[in-house]
Amino acid sequence: RMKYSCSHRCNISLFLVYYFAFSSDAKNPLMPPPQLESGAKRNSFQKQNDVYYDSDDETTDKQLGNFETEQLINAVTKITDLLRKCWGVAGAGIISSNLARGEGGLTTYFNPTVPGKAVYALFAFVYIDKFQSHLHALKGDIMILINDIAAVLHEEVYRWAYAERGECNKNLGGAFFMVYKIGDVTEVLQKRAMAEAVIFSRKSTSPILKKKSRHTSRNPKRYASASGRQSGNSVDSDKYSRSRVDNVDLSSLPGMRTFSDRALLGLLKTFASIHRDKTIINWNNDFRLGAGVGAASVNLNFGMDAGWAVEGAVGSSYKIDATYLSPHVNMASRMCSATKQYGVYLLLSQAVQKLLSENAQEKLRHVDTVTVKGSSVQQKIFTYDAQVREDFFLYSRTASQADMDADRYSPAIWNIDQDLLAMRNHICDEFMDAFNRGRDEYLAGNWPEAIDWLKSADKIMYERALDEGYSTEIYNEEFQSLANWTDNDDAAEQRTLMGDGPCQRLIAYMEELGGVAPSGWTGYRPLTSK
Repeated sequence: RMKYSCSHRCNISLFLVYYFAFSSDAKNPLMPPPQLESGAKRNSFQKQNDVYYDSDDETTDKQLGNFETEQLINAVTKITDLLRKCWGVAGAGIISSNLARGEGGLTTYFNPTVPGKAVYALFAFVYIDKFQSHLHALKGDIMILINDIAAVLHEEVYRWAYAERGECNKNLGGAFFMVYKIGDVTEVLQKRAMAEAVIFSRKSTSPILKKKSRHTSRNPKRYASASGRQSGNSVDSDKYSRSRVDNVDLSSLPGMRTFSDRALLGLLKTFASIHRDKTIINWNNDFRLGAGVGAASVNLNFGMDAGWAVEGAVGSSYKIDATYLSPHVNMASRMCSATKQYGVYLLLSQAVQKLLSENAQEKLRHVDTVTVKGSSVQQKIFTYDAQVREDFFLYSRTASQADMDADRYSPAIWNIDQDLLAMRNHICDEFMDAFNRGRDEYLAGNWPEAIDWLKSADKIMYERALDEGYSTEIYNEEFQSLANWTDNDDAAEQRTLMGDGPCQRLIAYMEELGGVAPSGWTGYRPLTSK
């Protein structure tokens, strides 16, 4: 009995020890509140989280459990936000594809290189002018400059983009790649076909057409070829062939002109904001950028194109980049690079010009007709004549006012917005008449007449710059016939400030070939330089 009594007492003692131990653990959350050293700090934490520290002891455990859950939700939200900022919309498809891939609801493995899909979009490259010299001058501080510029660029692009469709896909050192996604090729073409069917439908539709319509709507897999994925199912190769995808008139899509206008406005607003932002202005006064001999100027160059691209991941399981692959992406890059040749800050392709509203198109200038390397398609290129001004600060708006301006967009903005009017104030009808005449003669092959008209236009631009106080430089006659002005950065900058860059570029090109159009001239030239 004594042996049994001792054993029974030992069991009771062990039970009590385990009971209190497990009870103590149960009351401790997996993610307990931080242990604060001082009473003041703890009181401050409790005030911020008073819902979790109620005086009622009966609900404390439940509230701490809620605190755990909220902390986990916040952590997942932060991770999601970081993924969105790092990979953008292109990366969202990769992530969702991998989360959806699994057996029994569980993801079995990570496959970053999922098949791409074809999309329609506007593409823009934004390049920091003189980036290489800035890099050598600033060394490690170049990262601060890039981020300061990105803060202005991203804010304006996101503010003006239609339905939040504009985003920075990636930063390439001195360049930013912006994407304004219209939609998947399959989605755009299907909705366009549905709209056409509604517009041209009649009540007396024949049974054959109805049957065909039902057959099309019940076979969505026919559109798989447009996304770039291979499938064993039959594919209507004619309906979604490359020529059909390339030749779709995007301007016929509802809301497309508003979409395109707002994309261009975001870049032009960036141009104005970069010259009135106090942080960027401080960089202009940095003696390192001016090489110790004067004030510098942080400028941006812009290039745009529109069309299709393949959206997806490039890389391996070790490292991937969510990106867009397309000749239209390359074209946007070439437009950005060609801004230095033409002495302008922005160039956009004919594909973008066609998508803009009439008010916006009226403000553009057709500067040349070219073909780019790797393509035989003739394409007009346009510029918006943006001029750097020191008084952009006069038209500054608060963030809330700027948001309101974007929300109230209408095509009339091209004629009333103070920033847009100020940056084109140096353009007059006399100059436009002379330039258009010279450009038309150049394209027609009448080069002697073209040179005369373009020189006249260039002189008008220079004289107006002096009259309006845009330039204080003394006109130098030796620059009038300079052929390779793009090879000299200092000369290129002076020519841009004193006269009109497109006039000078066309004159230089014609004089390089003797001032007479070559035999077989067909009204365009190859844009060989990147």
